[in-house]
Amino acid sequence: MRLRISARKSDLARLQAYMVGEILKEKNPGLEIEFKFKESLGDINLTTPLWQIPEKGVFTEDFFGELIKGETDMVVHSWKDLPTETKTETVIAATLPRADQRDLLLVKKSHFAQMRASKTMRVFSSSPRREYNLTNFFKEHLPFNLESVKFESVRGNIPTRIRKLLEANETDGLIVAKAALDRLLTAKEPEFKEVQELLRSYLAQVEFAALPLSINPNAAAQGALAVEIKADRADLKALLAKIDNPTTFQCAQKERDILASFGGGCHQKIGVAVLSRPYGEITILKGLTDGGKVLDTRELKPTKSPTQFSADQMWSSEVRAERKPLNDWKVPADTNALYVSRSESWPEGLQFNQFVWTAGTRTWKAMAQRGVWVHGCSEGLGEQEESRIDILANTDLKWAKLTHDTGYEEGARQMPLIATYTLGEQNNATPVTGKECFFWSSGSQFLDTAKKYPEVLGKHHACGPGNTFKIIRQYLQEQGHFTESKLNIYLDQENWRQQCTK
Repeated sequence: MRLRISARKSDLARLQAYMVGEILKEKNPGLEIEFKFKESLGDINLTTPLWQIPEKGVFTEDFFGELIKGETDMVVHSWKDLPTETKTETVIAATLPRADQRDLLLVKKSHFAQMRASKTMRVFSSSPRREYNLTNFFKEHLPFNLESVKFESVRGNIPTRIRKLLEANETDGLIVAKAALDRLLTAKEPEFKEVQELLRSYLAQVEFAALPLSINPNAAAQGALAVEIKADRADLKALLAKIDNPTTFQCAQKERDILASFGGGCHQKIGVAVLSRPYGEITILKGLTDGGKVLDTRELKPTKSPTQFSADQMWSSEVRAERKPLNDWKVPADTNALYVSRSESWPEGLQFNQFVWTAGTRTWKAMAQRGVWVHGCSEGLGEQEESRIDILANTDLKWAKLTHDTGYEEGARQMPLIATYTLGEQNNATPVTGKECFFWSSGSQFLDTAKKYPEVLGKHHACGPGNTFKIIRQYLQEQGHFTESKLNIYLDQENWRQQCTK
């Protein structure tokens, strides 16, 4: 069988077409593939911001006619580039496992001092979504004490945009889709070696941060590839079913459906991220509709149906404990990446200028206000969330975790602990008597309460994802009280109350 696969001419588009072709060949030995590349309207018009171009599908529509006329068999797109309107003549028949869907901020190291002095930052990005969701975030979460953030239009492929940043004397930063850089930097084909060397030389001049989806959810379907075919090609549907990743397909399609419900289009100031996790599906929606409605939701649809309780049966309490700093902490010699569990764990006098990751955005903000550049965070979803910055770091990351002296040692990164403080006695102000369902803010809070009031062990328990869940499960198992249905994960206390209150 011989297939014709079409895509745009850019390095990234060609690479994405090769990725689809390679996995098709792996599943179908003997398959022959002809690649066809050409420029789209969006490649030709590099001056007008995308959201101001009246035509829809400026990177994709030029290929629609080829499919309908039978001049090609399939087209590989960046799915976010496709209009949200459904077509009857063609279908998206497959996508590969999704790349990182986050946006990436690049900031010139040479401009750090002048940003601190001027308290102003200029950022290249043509996206209304990014400007709306990130302006205030940059003011509070970058170590420059910014008072003003100005967005400026930029067009071109990834290397071109980074080059424009480095050449622009008045511009400090650039936002790009992280998936694009990750794919280009890991391409195996020799034809991409030159662009990889160029990108590495550019990246040496900037600092990067993977922007949190909870603040800046992605453009719908960002990071996902779409393989488009004619709707009546049953033979290709069967062929592509072998390489389709259902989870990627479903999450990307849900994002597009949500965006379409608000009118769709890259002119919208709307980001939407759907994340599939073992404990449920997370949907994050932020932005501003054309009608002026503010969107700001972060919801978890649990895998397990939650047990319902009356409000007076539910218990939660903020952790209140004295934190005393320890002075005998030491960062292991080979450590080049620090995971910061909370801002109090960063000791006075620590100077560390390599890679820094935080547990959530609040810790990120606190670290930035102490002058520390943060490369990203786990968004309160636990240490098992991969940072996915190894490609950009271009080195093996050796992590260590700043925490208290009874911190939990497990984690996706298998991090050694650096105990920088000790916890005093926990004080839960809310009585536990008569309660049936408990939400725990930390593992130490649960353990302290369980030892004082062992009657809570047979009740229902809830917590966020991550180490707290592992600590509770392990202790309940040790005490003979673990039941799968009585331990559940939620994003936070508000999400727990929404799901579980009668």
